[in-house]
Amino acid sequence: MRRLTLTPLALLLLHAILLCLPSGSAAAQPPQIDTQYGPLPVFELHSGFWINLHHTLYQQAKQRRDPKAAAAVPASAFAAPPTRRNKSEQLAWDAAVSYYADNYADKDLLFNTEMLLLKNQLGDFEGCDELSGVKLKTCDAGLPGKLTQVLEAAAPVYRAHEWPDHDRANRKWIAQVAPLVREQGLGLSERLADIFQTRWPKEKIRVDVSAYANSQGAYTTLGPLRVVISSIDPRNQGSAALEILFHEASHGIAERVQQAIVRECRQREKAIPRDLWHALLFYTTGEVIKPVLSGQTVGGPDPEYTPYAIRERLYQRDWDDYLKLLTRFWQPYLDGRVTFDDAIAHMVSAL
Repeated sequence: MRRLTLTPLALLLLHAILLCLPSGSAAAQPPQIDTQYGPLPVFELHSGFWINLHHTLYQQAKQRRDPKAAAAVPASAFAAPPTRRNKSEQLAWDAAVSYYADNYADKDLLFNTEMLLLKNQLGDFEGCDELSGVKLKTCDAGLPGKLTQVLEAAAPVYRAHEWPDHDRANRKWIAQVAPLVREQGLGLSERLADIFQTRWPKEKIRVDVSAYANSQGAYTTLGPLRVVISSIDPRNQGSAALEILFHEASHGIAERVQQAIVRECRQREKAIPRDLWHALLFYTTGEVIKPVLSGQTVGGPDPEYTPYAIRERLYQRDWDDYLKLLTRFWQPYLDGRVTFDDAIAHMVSAL
């Protein structure tokens, strides 16, 4: 099958088309999942059919193209219920996976503009049973014709087999994290915005909960700020779910930190450190969440919460020097003992 490639002009045209679509209609944009806790502050949590189908096909296509890369993700992130597809179902599913393998598997979900636009559009049309608008004009997602055909052909197969378990897992994850968001969400958002010396977004941040997200288990795209989180990745379970939510959301308010690090490096004629800002985000959300979650019992006793980056040994892998800088110079800022600018300046000076 021919590989689909889009020129920069085509991408711009696609973006313009998507912006003009009626994505705000009632049919295309239902409210967040209702829970016994009612509407939540800060976040909208969704379990959308098309987003989940898209990520499932993408994940299986990547497995087909590069089994070694796919193996880097925890095995349970690939878990799927045994399926008993008939011959026609299997043909439709294999054709969809092949299309994704040929056209999307080598495109990054986070950094590729085409994938970003596609993901957002599928999320906006989660309330639709179709994407072509044949039955309902407001359900015309405006996607490339061949992709629409592939997704609509795979949809009945996915809906009959994987989707019930995926949706159940998504809703279970949402139900577990919802009480923490209800109790702590507003205070945590204000605290993090204060630390990063910016404002938290006025609109609630859309979070698409999906059986599969990416190899990291979650990712965030900007313009608009949206988060995708895997509901079955073992790294995202229990109390850690709250930290993952706020870490991902912090990507949308981290610009001032990034700019400050770049500015200090240039003034001191130093190379801009790769990922220092990201390590700082992990460190900050972990430290802010830790006193909130210590003593919580989501998923089991947790007398003292261990931040994600420590538990997953992120510092030991690549960021050991960053951890020393953050502990020595950034922690005093979190404790209110030094200013934001001084903390950044001291970290960069010690690089």
